[in-house]
Amino acid sequence: MKVVLLATYEMGRQPFGLASPAAWLREANHEVTLADVSTGPFPREVVADADLVGFYLPMHTATRLAVPLIKKTRALNPKAQVCAFGLYAPLNETMLRECGVDVVLGGEFEADLTALASGVVRVPDALPKLQFRVPDRAGMAPLEKYTGLEILGETRPVGYTEASRGCLHLCRHCPVVPVYQGQFRVVQPEVVLADIRQQVEAGARHITFGDPDFLNGPAHAMRIVEALHREFPNVTYDATIKVEHLLRHRRLIPVLKETGCLFVTTAVESLDDRVLEKLEKNHTRRDFEEAANLFREHALTLAPTFIAFTPWTTIASYRELLSTLARLDLVESTASIQLALRLLVTANSRLLDLDEVRSRVTGFDAAGLVHRWSHADPAVDVLANSALHLVDREQKDGNSRSGVFEKLWGLVNDGPLDNFKLMPRATVPYLNEPWYC
Repeated sequence: MKVVLLATYEMGRQPFGLASPAAWLREANHEVTLADVSTGPFPREVVADADLVGFYLPMHTATRLAVPLIKKTRALNPKAQVCAFGLYAPLNETMLRECGVDVVLGGEFEADLTALASGVVRVPDALPKLQFRVPDRAGMAPLEKYTGLEILGETRPVGYTEASRGCLHLCRHCPVVPVYQGQFRVVQPEVVLADIRQQVEAGARHITFGDPDFLNGPAHAMRIVEALHREFPNVTYDATIKVEHLLRHRRLIPVLKETGCLFVTTAVESLDDRVLEKLEKNHTRRDFEEAANLFREHALTLAPTFIAFTPWTTIASYRELLSTLARLDLVESTASIQLALRLLVTANSRLLDLDEVRSRVTGFDAAGLVHRWSHADPAVDVLANSALHLVDREQKDGNSRSGVFEKLWGLVNDGPLDNFKLMPRATVPYLNEPWYC
């Protein structure tokens, strides 16, 4: 069978979610074409001739971008079977089927996608535990087409892999939760290391682990990074880890540093304990500050992410967010866009269980794939729009994070931040793709 697997966007990463099922499908003797339209054109001729077209939907932006391509696929090739797979596929199943999708798969999709290519439609009632294949990246755009690591004045090619999928936690706003329901699945260490090896051979000098939380299985994670460091001592990496896990497994922070970790992304979301409780983040503001201090002690970069604007945000709380980042010397390690993001209320979101959210929702935006909401204080919505436009403009102009921060500070303060320009600014490593949703 002729199979085309398409990705639209994954924060500038070479998609594991294409390479992994490609290995399964090719092993089953299917003819597979991989296409990432974030790095190249829509493969019109190949899609027109395909028997099965699969769209990988790991995130909100990817899903929005996929919708017109799904419709185009249906018009080009009405006989093809169309599948949507990944976290955001089941979240948007009704809309996707209206666009012409025949089969929707959520997590752990490789075996079911392979069965579909062989003419069998399987809808499992539980998440399977897969024996993964080494991802097959043949036919994908080179790493130079994707996000790079900015460090010490140079840009280094970055590889991307996953050591686990799903998550043990139930954060209310997270898209992983409706699909995995507090479960996670590991990718076998030998598979992860083989995938890293082939990407290093392709030029990668840094690896991003895309796990929702790298320390859901701490022993598994440490086994992999220790083996990575033994084999490739000059290859660095980054990972995403919850504040809760950073504190629970604080003994592992030196191990992260010793094995080549350059930075850890952590979803702080808010500095307001009331908001953190509503989001069920299972950490407090004090926990975040403790984690930030631990990372400073070990000379390891912490890259926090935030939902700057929620129905509970106030002008004062936004001002406090900025002043805290300055006080903790986290301005340079916080992507500017994180100070302008608005809470996404997606289809089937658990956020809709909250009266405070339902009361602010103004309707579902089918094009944006979100429930639109307005703040009780119109001034906060004005600030949110101003912050987003400011960040977008300043990033396009190439302004630094500290430069953008100073302008955001000016939106809510009459004067400059005391001694801000006198504070030491160490160069921090970061990926040059700024989005996180």
